[in-house]
Amino acid sequence: MNSQIITLLKQKNDLEIQQFQSHQFINDMPPAAWDKQQHIPILKKDYFLGKQAVYISKHNRFAPYPLHGQRFLEINYMFSGSCKQVVDGKHIQLKAGDILLMNVGAKHSISALSEDDILINILFTNKNITFKLLHDIHKSNSLSYKFLADISLGQPLAQNYILFSKNNNSDIKMTMEQMIEEYFLKKNYSNSVVESYLNILLIKIIRHHPMPTKNIINNKQKLIFNILKDIEQNYQTITLTELAQKYGYNKNYLSNLITKMTGQNFSSLKTQQRIIKANELLTSTTFPIRNIMETVGITNKSFFYKKYKKYYHKMPGERNLPSL
Repeated sequence: MNSQIITLLKQKNDLEIQQFQSHQFINDMPPAAWDKQQHIPILKKDYFLGKQAVYISKHNRFAPYPLHGQRFLEINYMFSGSCKQVVDGKHIQLKAGDILLMNVGAKHSISALSEDDILINILFTNKNITFKLLHDIHKSNSLSYKFLADISLGQPLAQNYILFSKNNNSDIKMTMEQMIEEYFLKKNYSNSVVESYLNILLIKIIRHHPMPTKNIINNKQKLIFNILKDIEQNYQTITLTELAQKYGYNKNYLSNLITKMTGQNFSSLKTQQRIIKANELLTSTTFPIRNIMETVGITNKSFFYKKYKKYYHKMPGERNLPSL
């Protein structure tokens, strides 16, 4: 990151100097920023995002920030050091490079940050993304995610935050720091550039969005999950016979179990995965549809169009990316 920005983030502002001396929280937000009619104070969307799509700030150090909510989505990026938060009653520790995405309505408090703890707040409106969108996109584009989501009974939507650790978010981190740098440097057209970076960031978040966290509770569920992952990875050539041999089950038994546990037979699941891969190629490349069909292993054009329309509710010629 630009050395000028690093220096800016590390230096103490006037409020931090006061909090450093007193170690007491000082509220620098005017009454217009808060809705205090609620059980806990709620930060208003219009105050921060009335004239811009993205608001970025450094979290003030040296004093704990009390419990509050917000009417916008918020990303906390741990630029350096670490911090402890409580989000919807759950204790979370962020380390350098970690990213915390919080949904509209999430309630959180932040323990006091020390000198080297630099936490960046990024606020934006939910017209760009919702947690339900993350869930629905993955559910329609991954057999294994859909299976876990179904047996989790909606668990992915119940949690109001997603934590991306430093170890699995280097792709996200790069865009994050480019956006922060652009925001604070205030060059010409910086607002437009920041909005573009946000859209890229959100697409990368979708790419790295984790599986539902509910544990698989029995061996049959574990077996089906592993089979679905096999289909996702080898959709072009995989056969039921190969799977039966791999997992040591009778072919007919395995076929019946797949249908019982997923509601679809093996052939339908394999076709579905081929359609998912075709959609990925349609929305990320300029390959002709006929070439994409050959790539995913489908030769009948009418069959391909019929299955694609059934699954995505549009014709494959419509190359528009999912709306964010």
